Parts: sequence; structure tokens; C-alpha cells
Amino acid sequence: MKISILTPTYNRANLLERLYRSILQNLNYGIEVEWLIMDDGSTDNTKKLINKFILENQIEIQYYFQKNSGKMTAINNLVDKAKGELIVECDSDDYFISDAFKVIKEAYEKNNIKKEYYAMCFLKYDQNKNNMGNLFKHKKTTMFDLYFKEGEIGEKALVFFSNVRKKYKHEIVNNERFVTEARMYHKMDIDYKILCFNKPIMICEYQQNGYSKNINKEFKENPYGYYKYFEEILEKDFKGVKLKKRIYAIKHYILFSYLTKQYHSKSIKNIENKILYYMLFLPGIIKSKERYNNQKKSYF
Repeated sequence: MKISILTPTYNRANLLERLYRSILQNLNYGIEVEWLIMDDGSTDNTKKLINKFILENQIEIQYYFQKNSGKMTAINNLVDKAKGELIVECDSDDYFISDAFKVIKEAYEKNNIKKEYYAMCFLKYDQNKNNMGNLFKHKKTTMFDLYFKEGEIGEKALVFFSNVRKKYKHEIVNNERFVTEARMYHKMDIDYKILCFNKPIMICEYQQNGYSKNINKEFKENPYGYYKYFEEILEKDFKGVKLKKRIYAIKHYILFSYLTKQYHSKSIKNIENKILYYMLFLPGIIKSKERYNNQKKSYF
């Protein structure tokens, strides 16, 4: 079994050694590893550091450099180069727990992995070893059901089956630089499922300059991709989706309608959602307009 670890990075040389050492800690579980790194135009000593790792000759490392184009383009380019049966996307501010590869290997070998799955889904912890979100309620599910029907709120770690993962790309709209990964996951959900395990494999430390800490900025700079994401969500079957999540989807659809100046309701298939849309449209537009220029406040 071979795992391809994909890491997009931009000026994160201070974090990459931690991730590298966490990979080395996992080499005694009989899994072949390749680490593919896409440097998204870094101006720090990232290249020099990666060359040092390569010279250590502990694992197979492939280093690539692209003109600064954003995380999603970096991931798209790396997926094409991956040769492992399994693909793990690991950001530079994430790193693996000491027995992560053992957990992955056991999950893969002890379960009847069928063609219906696109990924195994594991827990992700913060640096205080707290689960980022809830435990899984069901072993077989989809990412849409997990977050919109089962009440999940935190990040999870996905280990993709590469033969399926390579069929999909992050769709970049209007030359934007970022789109939520969930847009691609929901398209994978149409034909496949995920298999869930209540065991952690990864630890995350959010950075002050990262996407999660600057979500308002990402909203304003990448509105078309988010607009398409929420438009596609509202085309789905909402049976079993609680009111809170319906309101979340509709409020954000209104927000990105405002930011992109695209006002459509035809994509909303569910009658209850359409009623909520008309109820929330005017206050949503007013609120979006009020907060558009206030970076310190959340949109919702």
C-alpha cells in the first residue's frame, strides 16, 4: 500500500519540519509513502528546507513550484502527480499523530472497502487533543449528510481512494483563488459515500494568516465560487435537514447573491427553502450591505 501526501504551502517554512517529522514517525507501519509539495510562490526559505529533507533520503519527496495561484490550484496540480492507492491532503499547519498510518492501514485492511466509497473519514484533533467537532453517528454516510443532516460542525481528515479522487477537481470560478473543498465533496457524494472511523489521524493548528482565521476576507475575494457552492447545495434534496442548517444555507446564498449581483431563486428546489428564501432575502441583503466594508465583523 502506498500513500500520497499532498501539501500546498505558501511561506510556511516554519511549519513544514513539524509535518515532515510526523511523517517520519509513521514509517514503521509497512506503508510506502510519497510526499508531494506544491510551493505556491513562497518567498521564504521553503525550497531550501525541502531540499534539506530530500537530501536526508528518508522518504520520497517531490517538490514543485508554481506562480502564486492559490491552494485549490496547487491541490489540483498535485492530484495528477500522485501515484499512491490512497491520497491524503495535509495542509502545512496540520501534522500526523504518531500512529496515524497504523490507523489508516487497519481501517483499510479490516473493512470491506467497496467501489461505492471515495474516502475513509477520520477525526482531526486540535493541539490540545480535543476532537474538532463531534464523533461520527454513522459508519457509512456522505459529506453532505454528515454536515447538513447529522449535525457535524468540525473538521475531519479524509483519506481518498486515488482511483476515485483523480476523477474530480476543485472548480475555480472567475479566476478566483479559493473555493471550499465541500463543493467538490458534494459532487463526489452523488455517486459515492465515505466510510467513517472514530479515530484521529491528524492534528491541526490554525494560523493567523490562514483561510479559517480570515473567512470574511475569503468571502469577499472569492464570492463566485461560494455562490456556486450554495446554489448547488440548494438544488439538493433537503429531506432530513434541520431548520438551522436550512437557514444557514439560504442566508449564505443571499450573501453571495449580493456579492456577485446574481439574484436567482430557480435553483432552490425545496418549497420550504423557497419560502425561507423570500422571507430572509430583504433582511439578508441589508445585513450584507451593512457589513460588507466592516472586516472585523462576521457576515452572519
